[in-house]
Amino acid sequence: MSAVLEQVKRARQAGRKLAVASTGLKNRALETMAQVLADRSGPILEANAGDVRRAAQAGMPGPMQQRLGLSEAKLRAAAAGLRQLIELPDPIGEVMARWQRPNGLVIEQVRVPMGVIGIIYESRPNVTVDAASLCLKAGSAAVLRGGREALASNQAIVAALQEALATVELPVDAVQLVADPSREAARELMTLHGELDLLIPRGGAGLIQTVVREASVPVIETGVGNCHVYVDRAADLAMAVHVTVNAKVSNPAVCNAAETLLVHRDVAPSFLPRVAAELGAAGVVLRGCPRTRELVPQAEAAEEADWETEYLDLIMAVKVVDSLEEAIEHINRYGTMHSEAIITGDAQAAGTFLAEVDAATVYHNASTRFTDGFEFGFGAEIGISTQKLHARGPMGLKEICSYKYRVSGDGQVRG
Repeated sequence: MSAVLEQVKRARQAGRKLAVASTGLKNRALETMAQVLADRSGPILEANAGDVRRAAQAGMPGPMQQRLGLSEAKLRAAAAGLRQLIELPDPIGEVMARWQRPNGLVIEQVRVPMGVIGIIYESRPNVTVDAASLCLKAGSAAVLRGGREALASNQAIVAALQEALATVELPVDAVQLVADPSREAARELMTLHGELDLLIPRGGAGLIQTVVREASVPVIETGVGNCHVYVDRAADLAMAVHVTVNAKVSNPAVCNAAETLLVHRDVAPSFLPRVAAELGAAGVVLRGCPRTRELVPQAEAAEEADWETEYLDLIMAVKVVDSLEEAIEHINRYGTMHSEAIITGDAQAAGTFLAEVDAATVYHNASTRFTDGFEFGFGAEIGISTQKLHARGPMGLKEICSYKYRVSGDGQVRG
């Protein structure tokens, strides 16, 4: 038996115990996890510093190093997410619907744990905490396979989380890390049909497409974010500058960062030089259409590939459009159904945009950076689904559960 299969089988056994754990016990585990992360912050940050140093030596781009890096502030945020999960209702056992049939049968649809959830992800060790804690509260075991670049960080974090599980006498195998960074280990995880109940990839387009293509277990497609901000003819331009800069610059290496800016031709002459100055001051390289370059001469020439690229870097494509309809058409053609925003004071234009743009999350006068489980009040997220079955957008507790039907009768038989 391979090491990966053995881990998943141990997770299955642990998951059965976790599935019947009380809400109080799971919440105590989450609180203990928060405490142990604080207590072990020194070793965790030391391990992470080594990961970042090796990544820098290997030539990892700066924004990706930012994703990889941890800090005291990030660990405190992770602990805050754990405590927010404690405050959320336990989804397990929730009666989603109840009805009685004419024959007297009472049918209930009840939320239950998924079982064993695998997560394959890159770079961001904070995902280790988010994924493990969400699975725990939702009564499922988590098998985590992070990227090679974050191995030491993830090992230190999982050791802390397992220490917390042992403290409250929950099985430590409920949270496991596949420490083998090879592609072969990842591919094996993708093919454990009947052992793994769900697989969630988090990372760049290459990783996600590989998992979707090669996995034989159920997969939720997440993450690729070619996100847009459209500045309408009726926009408050000061607001539009503020939102655009935040959507691009606050963290360019994440999937909810804006990659393309669309600007209505009526406001382009006054808006584009202003926003270009702000973005340029933050180090953003602009790649513009011909009309953009007339107004912003320092912009590089955009090519067709720029409209469909998730840069995850301080680069932004810019296009001047003639109408709201053209903006919507562009987004629906090139977007990845992640997060899209319109800046406008025209309620009708906003309503049209929100209704016609096909994306998991659509915004009116707000940054795309809010597409996040913590910001949505989910405590954390296990990923952002860009598909339509069975979950869409930030996935919290309910989205990683399944359900069963409980049927009660008094001797009914079917004729």
